[in-house]
Amino acid sequence: QVQLVESGGGLVQAGGSLRLSCAASGSFFRINVMGWYRQAPGKERELVAAITSGGSTNYADSMKGRVTISRDNAKNTVYLQMNSLKPEDTGVYYCNGEIRRWGTSWASDYWGQGTQVTVSS
Repeated sequence: QVQLVESGGGLVQAGGSLRLSCAASGSFFRINVMGWYRQAPGKERELVAAITSGGSTNYADSMKGRVTISRDNAKNTVYLQMNSLKPEDTGVYYCNGEIRRWGTSWASDYWGQGTQVTVSS
């Protein structure tokens, strides 16, 4: 069974920083894209940033210049460094992995349980 487990959320003041981590565990062939999404209260889940296995990145316009996504393929872990946080960044942050399991020719989406990030003004 494949699992994604996030850590690193919490309460921070506006202007502060947080680093989120997400580790994939279980039996699988490879992880293609890994990404971070967030869901603010009353809003839909939205992409924050994503990174391919080769290191190509994609960022939401609202987060460009304030976040950096990285991954350690050997550890099956993705990170999200967030700086200059704003109250509107508050929400539940979810890790996502496009993962191909052994014996299959396709990749499926897996999600972590989410970690709360609260930015106070």
